Amino acid sequence: MAAMLVLTAGAVFAMATPASAAPVRVMPLGDSITGSPGCWRALLWNRLQEAGHTNVDFVGTLPAQGCGVPYDGDNEGHGGALVTTVANQNQLVGWLAASSPDVVLMHFGTNDVWSNVPTATILAAYTKLVGQMRASNPAMRILVAQIIPMAPATCAECGARAVALNDAIPAWAAATSTAQSPVVVVDQWTGFGTAGDTYDGVHPNAAGDRKIADRWYPALVEALSGTPTASPTATPTVSPTATPTVSPTATPTVTSTFPPAGCSAVFRNAGQWQGGFQGEVTVSNTGVTALNGWTVRWTFADGQRISQLWNGEPSADGAAVTVRNASWNGAIPRGGSATFGFVASWTGANTPPSVTCAAG
Repeated sequence: MAAMLVLTAGAVFAMATPASAAPVRVMPLGDSITGSPGCWRALLWNRLQEAGHTNVDFVGTLPAQGCGVPYDGDNEGHGGALVTTVANQNQLVGWLAASSPDVVLMHFGTNDVWSNVPTATILAAYTKLVGQMRASNPAMRILVAQIIPMAPATCAECGARAVALNDAIPAWAAATSTAQSPVVVVDQWTGFGTAGDTYDGVHPNAAGDRKIADRWYPALVEALSGTPTASPTATPTVSPTATPTVSPTATPTVTSTFPPAGCSAVFRNAGQWQGGFQGEVTVSNTGVTALNGWTVRWTFADGQRISQLWNGEPSADGAAVTVRNASWNGAIPRGGSATFGFVASWTGANTPPSVTCAAG
């Protein structure tokens, strides 16, 4: 793989911001790797604060989703989203208008790779989004990730497709960057492994979140301080396979919460398409002590049927569904949360389920 430049030629930062000035508004943009819950954002935020970069405001139309520590969680990490869909439907325009960012952190394209969207089509979507960012703010600073490796067991070709996209990003960035609005490539690939840094071959675990935050940090600090950087080089290689997830497209919606003592659950439609959808449930510890095991239950109203579920142990009796914690995510500290997801079919209607949670 060709050498990958973090800063394209001619890019110059000019965003040194006095502490008394308005905060620099930073928008994390992407899919479920950025959101759901995207705890690398919490690590990055707190590292910025600890290093004295306190005049920063993370922005977006989506709120924080836990992570167990206080942080500024606003973001545009839309679970299941394809960057090509966001571009084709002009979804970013409204998000930009709502948040007015100065800097965008974009890790986007994993679902497009999974869906076998051609690299050239993905890059064309990147170009359209950059144009929309500059229409919102002509001096937008744009940090674009070479995406983390992916190795879902259902997509043997995904690893190589991700390599092809990452190989093409530096040249695209060099052609797209301007002195007023630089495009900076951040290598999120090198040193990241699906076996040790994801929980399913695609989405980062705690170790992966740390690596992602560590890669964003110097590039973002340079955007804040006005000091450009040169990129590390890397040669992507396909990572080991792992348990799959599916991330289709749609605009997420938040639905019902029915919390018994000490445990609450929230369902989110993370993506819907003809005949199918991706659901996501966040389990939160609302008690005063650590939660050691949880069980979530609901009943589908319209004959929906789960075909795949991750981060939990499911069982079903007709329309009634029970999901218990996996062996590794049952212990939730006070104020903490855990998330599981699933893919299901639907016909005619797809009424969101009312989920309940019980300890144990």
